[in-house]
Amino acid sequence: MKIERPKSKQPLPEDAKKVFEGEIFDVYQWEQEMYDGTKATFEKLKRPDTVVVFAVDDDGKILLTKQEQPGKEPFIGAAGGRVDKGEDILDAAKRELLEETGYAAEEYILWKALQPISKIEWAVYVFVARKIKKVAELSLDVGEKIEVMFVEFDEFTNIALQENFYEQEVYRDIVEAMFNNKKKEELKKLLSTRESFNTLTTNQN
Repeated sequence: MKIERPKSKQPLPEDAKKVFEGEIFDVYQWEQEMYDGTKATFEKLKRPDTVVVFAVDDDGKILLTKQEQPGKEPFIGAAGGRVDKGEDILDAAKRELLEETGYAAEEYILWKALQPISKIEWAVYVFVARKIKKVAELSLDVGEKIEVMFVEFDEFTNIALQENFYEQEVYRDIVEAMFNNKKKEELKKLLSTRESFNTLTTNQN
């Protein structure tokens, strides 16, 4: 499945220069012409893209993770993480699901792809994984503590509205579903085990 990278609302200009290189974030600067003809120095961050995977089991329950990381408040979210340099986006989603939950999936659907922050060159790819099977134990980084949990749809929407829910990329979808029955049914269908949803469905093999 070919996945197109979403564009930023403030694209990084070709003449932007890297002025700092960090472990995760790089800083770029460029001279931007203003409306009166003067120029000002603009800045933008750049970081590795990330994947988020909401897995659904055969009973229609949604897999979430309770996570702890050093220096961060505990949170609840989906499996996910950074895309390695040169790594295929779908391969990254499969890897993160396996590492953080021990599950593999036969079917992946791209829910959405977006750049959520205009001042950061950073794409987030959100997947739904179906037909999952436990195939391994968790393989966590030294800075991760993860507990896997399965929840029903209604419990998922309640969790997603809490302050400690990490996946803000889907927050608007959840809120819309709470106030719009059509949106709610569409979201239920996406986060279910029904066979046909859209043409982005792909087999793992």
